[in-house]
Amino acid sequence: MMKFDLHMHTRRYSPDSIIDPFELVKRAKEIGLDGIVITEHDRLWPEEELDELRRAAPGLVVLGGVEVSGRNGDMLCYGVTNLDRLKRGTAWGELCREVEAQGGVAVAAHPYRWGQDFEGLLRDQAPLLSGLEMMSNNMDIGLRRLAARFFEQNPRFATLGNSDAHEIDVVGCCYTQFDAEIREMPNLVQAIRERKGHPKARASSAN
Repeated sequence: MMKFDLHMHTRRYSPDSIIDPFELVKRAKEIGLDGIVITEHDRLWPEEELDELRRAAPGLVVLGGVEVSGRNGDMLCYGVTNLDRLKRGTAWGELCREVEAQGGVAVAAHPYRWGQDFEGLLRDQAPLLSGLEMMSNNMDIGLRRLAARFFEQNPRFATLGNSDAHEIDVVGCCYTQFDAEIREMPNLVQAIRERKGHPKARASSAN
């Protein structure tokens, strides 16, 4: 089993984060994570820069995804390479179709947050959604309960736990435990598609 935090931001490419990337990988190793996925807002990390972080934290799997600011809410996208076709403000239906066309998976970030009509969006747009966050630092107990209730009625989706960290102390407060070996992005995409993840939270993260 492997523990991954799949939603986090750094100050290098996300203006609302104060996390230094090298402090991030150090912290991830300290708290026992096996891997992380950096998901900046509408920005993919260049692979050569990810390699710098990997060299700084041997043994830690470091991957790059993206949190796209969709028209109807934020979407975590894994396994995509062409951001020119994943523009800010794109409706969920179109956004998820493009992620699928690029061989990736789309996961709804913090569903129901800010009064989002999450179920209405799925009903009206039928996006090719692979999963949803069940818990994060930005999902209070009420949002977590809504996500849990939705999943009870729709168990076909993958479920993830993430930190959505913008500050170093938040890293790993929630994470996903995978029943799979994940070393590269295709492994992660497959594990999400096959619903091999289990969202976990530390006791202190249950807001």
